Amino acid sequence: MTKHDPTFNFDNTYARELEGFYVQWQGAPAPAPKIVLFNSALADDLGLESNALNSPDGAAIFAGSVTPTGANPLAQAYAGHQFGGFSEQLGDGRALLLGELLDKKGARFDLHLKGSGRTPFSRGGDGKAVLGPVLREYLMGEAMHALGVPTTRALAAVTTGEEVARDGLKPGAVLARIASSHLRVGTFQFFAAREEWDKVRKLADYAIERHYPELASADDKYLGFLSAVLERQASLVAKWLHAGFVHGVMNTDNMTISGETIDYGPCAFVDTYEPKAVFSSIDRDGRYAFGNQPVIAQWNLTRFAETLLPLIDADDSENAIRLATNVINSFVARYTEFWIAGMRAKCGLASSEAEDVALINDMFTAMEGQKVDYTLFFRRLADASLGQDDTLVSLFENGEKIRAWLKQWHDRLLRDSLDPSERAKAMNSVNPIYVPRNHRVEEALVAAEAGDMAPFAQLLEVLADPFTKCDGLEDYEGPAPDGFGPYKTFCGT
Repeated sequence: MTKHDPTFNFDNTYARELEGFYVQWQGAPAPAPKIVLFNSALADDLGLESNALNSPDGAAIFAGSVTPTGANPLAQAYAGHQFGGFSEQLGDGRALLLGELLDKKGARFDLHLKGSGRTPFSRGGDGKAVLGPVLREYLMGEAMHALGVPTTRALAAVTTGEEVARDGLKPGAVLARIASSHLRVGTFQFFAAREEWDKVRKLADYAIERHYPELASADDKYLGFLSAVLERQASLVAKWLHAGFVHGVMNTDNMTISGETIDYGPCAFVDTYEPKAVFSSIDRDGRYAFGNQPVIAQWNLTRFAETLLPLIDADDSENAIRLATNVINSFVARYTEFWIAGMRAKCGLASSEAEDVALINDMFTAMEGQKVDYTLFFRRLADASLGQDDTLVSLFENGEKIRAWLKQWHDRLLRDSLDPSERAKAMNSVNPIYVPRNHRVEEALVAAEAGDMAPFAQLLEVLADPFTKCDGLEDYEGPAPDGFGPYKTFCGT
């Protein structure tokens, strides 16, 4: 049989147009690369040949050992604020942009390898990844995609055939992920910190052409660019809170210009509702707590705005600051609009009333401190819309905390002329029954690292359809058992 090598439709604009923004590099040799998971559906969407890629040849490519025809692997330069402290040089320390793919419709996506070995930006690290964190990012990205949250996605997870030192020896692995791009706030900060304003302008023009082409001919395109990125980030973070997601490490190098969720390190989904919920082992002060994510998003965007000031008005710095500040100050209103629209849908409100914000805030006030399961609350709210309040009330340690609110909510529903069954159906279409429960994620990862991929595969399948309740999956609906204890996540580097 004639061997059929994997082929990719590469068109590498970053490498071609942004010389000086990266270092060309090659992945480290992997002794025995093997595909653990391959995302055939995503490959098909991208116009890739699944049979050719889900193979030993594909494993060598996704491990970084073999460079396919048309690829131009490189490590991208970027800086970033990490927990508020600025680092002038970070960059792809254990990752490579293999190239840019054009899908069937001509849309452009990065094919990026994470864990493929040391680069000039490694800062003393070994550049490797291990199986657990790779599988976590695979799972989280696919779960977020199914929930309708903009995200990077996993194309493949491969083991490298070597063991990597991480709290003992663990199986080495590489994640091949897809993103609209890997342009970050930190990418702009890298050149702004060096006052290389020509490069900042070149980068902004590139980002506008790639992500916001409607701005290309605008007179104030750089101010419009700032506003457009703010809009996408406001929408994204609102979706995080709707889903109960905690990113865990919202550094400026982890905020994309495209508005996608990126870098699933110490992330988690809340079980019980708690605005101060923190899962990251290194976030000791709660900077990136669940309820603080909108505040940090605005802070990060302010840092982005600072990099664009000379582009917004090169002749009048005070005017540039004034214009940029006006945009940044719009974040709260834009975020609130996205948040309240999503919360109205989650709560079954078919129309808009000025008092809805207060009603929804009162709901969260009633939930706070009651150890109420966040996901189950909204799912059972659909039952309550049909008059079945008791199952929702049973989630509270003190049911009286929510009964008064339920009466106000029922009165509010009466002002919408919507059939009750249609309302409940609509609520269940936006309120998931299945999310990546922390205990289920950990069980699946522990089993996978021990060589049993079955629990992980089952969890991945369940999360692919998060809104449809299925018989036999009751164990995936509920929170962790009492003995699970406080949950901590780690960056996995």
